[in-house]
Amino acid sequence: MRPTHLAEFLSRAIAARLPILVTGCPGVGKSDCISQAAQTAGADLILSHPAVADPTDAKGLPWVSADKKSATFLPFGELSRAIKATKPTVWFLDDLGQAPPSVQASFMQLLLARRVNGHALPECVTFIAATNRRTDRAGVTGILEPVKSRFVSIVELESNLDDWCGWAFTAGIPAELIAFLRFRSDLLCAFTPSADLTNCPLPRTWSHVAKLLALNLPSGIQHAAIAGAVGEGAAVEFGAFLRMFLTLPSIGGILLDPDSGTIPTEPAMLYATVTGLGMRATPQNFGRIARYATRLTDAQHGEFAVLLMRDSARRDLAILQSRAFVKAISGTTLGHLIAGSGGAA
Repeated sequence: MRPTHLAEFLSRAIAARLPILVTGCPGVGKSDCISQAAQTAGADLILSHPAVADPTDAKGLPWVSADKKSATFLPFGELSRAIKATKPTVWFLDDLGQAPPSVQASFMQLLLARRVNGHALPECVTFIAATNRRTDRAGVTGILEPVKSRFVSIVELESNLDDWCGWAFTAGIPAELIAFLRFRSDLLCAFTPSADLTNCPLPRTWSHVAKLLALNLPSGIQHAAIAGAVGEGAAVEFGAFLRMFLTLPSIGGILLDPDSGTIPTEPAMLYATVTGLGMRATPQNFGRIARYATRLTDAQHGEFAVLLMRDSARRDLAILQSRAFVKAISGTTLGHLIAGSGGAA
C-alpha cells in the first residue's frame, strides 16, 4: 500500500480494534504512517520496542502477596498503561521482527485473548505492529507463525512520490529538494542493503538532507554531509541539481509579472519552477499563479501546469474556494487537464 492508503486502512482498523502488521524496508515511513493513523482515529499511542524488551514486559513481574502464601504477575510499564487505558489507544509494537522469539511469544496471549496472567486489556486498545523484512539485513530473523496469524492482515508499505510530496509541503521540506525528487523519482526510495557504513536514498534519509540544508554549510562540507545521509551517487546528482536551481527564473519575478515570466524548457528546471511557485502560493497571489499555469498549458507543458495547481492547493486549501481557481478550471484547457488527472488536490 502507498502511505495515504495505509493511513486510511489503519485508521479504520483502529476504530474496529483490528490488529495489523505493517512491513517494509527501513526508512520508508512505517512509524510515521502508524502515528498519523492513530492521530486520525483520535487514539493515544503506546510505543514499545520488543527488540530491546524482556518477556516480562508483556507478562508482568512475579510478585509475592502480602501474606507470602501466593504470587501473581504485576503489570508495569507499557502493559500497565494499556490495562489502565480508558480511551481509544494504539499499542504500537515497533520492529517486532527484530525481537527474540521469547519476547515475540510473550505477546501471543495479549494479541489473541487480550489478557495475560489474570489481567485483561480494555476494548479500547488496538495492537499495530511494524517490522522490516528478512531481506533488508535489518536483524530480522522472522516472526513466529503463531504471532503472525494473530494479526488480521499483514500489509507492506511502499514509497509513493505524490504522497511524499504532499507530506513534504506541510513539513517544511525545501522546494529544491522536492523538485529534485520529482525530477529523479527513482531516488526517493532506492534501498540497497549493505554491510558498509553508508546510507542510501530513502524517505527518512532525504528528510535528514532537508535538515542539513538548513545549516547553510559551505559547498564542500555540505556535499560530504549529504553524501553521508543518502550516499555519494545521490549526493552528486543533488549537488548538480542545486547548481542548476541557482539559475532558475526568479520566482518573485514570475509572481510579479506572470504574463511575461520565463518558461523553462528543460524538465528539471520546469519541476523546480513550478515547485517553487507552489510553495509560495496564497489565495491572494493565486490569480497570478493561475495565469502562469495557463501559459504553461499553452506552451505544451500541461502536466507541469496541473502540478502547479495541485501544489498550490496543497499549500493552502483556501485556494480551492477562490474565484481565481474557479475561473482557471472552468471551461479551459487547464481545467480539462486537471479533471483528467483526478483533480487539483
